Amino acid sequence: MSTSTTTGVASKRAYVLAIAFILFFWQVAAWFLPSFLMPDVHVALGRLWQELGSIEFYAGLGNSMGRLGAGYGAALVAGVVLGLVGGTLSAVRSPLKAAIIILQSIPSIAWVPLFLILMGFGNMPIIVVVAVGAFFPTALSVMNATESVERVHIDAARVMGASRLQMLKRIYFPAVTPELITGAQLAFGNAWRALISAEMIVGFSAGLGKSLAYSGEIADMTGVMTNILVIAVLAAVIDQVLLERVKHRLLRYQYL
Repeated sequence: MSTSTTTGVASKRAYVLAIAFILFFWQVAAWFLPSFLMPDVHVALGRLWQELGSIEFYAGLGNSMGRLGAGYGAALVAGVVLGLVGGTLSAVRSPLKAAIIILQSIPSIAWVPLFLILMGFGNMPIIVVVAVGAFFPTALSVMNATESVERVHIDAARVMGASRLQMLKRIYFPAVTPELITGAQLAFGNAWRALISAEMIVGFSAGLGKSLAYSGEIADMTGVMTNILVIAVLAAVIDQVLLERVKHRLLRYQYL
């Protein structure tokens, strides 16, 4: 069995065990608390089964995935570009890194009021909040990786007459790819949390965050726990199935 297969099986087992532990402690809490405060696991799973048969559920899911894709994708592109620029141009490297470190300390949700005022209600403020959450770890990881590129490789490329574009393509980008993948996974966690939080606050149209907020407003604890379950499972699936598959494909030489 290859290292890649062994790692993948171990990761799946870890997630199955984690889900089992979470559901177990959830059920234990439900035994000790009133049902209107903490529903049984099977009750929430029954609600989830009902939701899976409704059009509204898929409409909200589609809205959330669309906002996530737009914001996360834009953040990856911008993060790679700015990270490469900051890593290769010494004149802007230090102030740019300092600005990124300062700005990434601000919670993504803190930007919501500003973007609502600037852009109004709609998809755009949520998408921008998601992009902000994912941008900083991406840019910082690419910048750090760019700075660590071996100097001998840079000098050799220059001696051979490589242009700046060729150096970015042949030297820098391959070197930063592992760090970029790691940064992209970290950025996804930030983007996902920013998405749910922004949807809970903005809540102008269907989405996972709005559904969770509405359940809380009407004190529907079964709905709250069902939405939390959906949000957690979706995040795990995207991270471990989609992003891990991309990681293994791009870095397959490390898993031989």
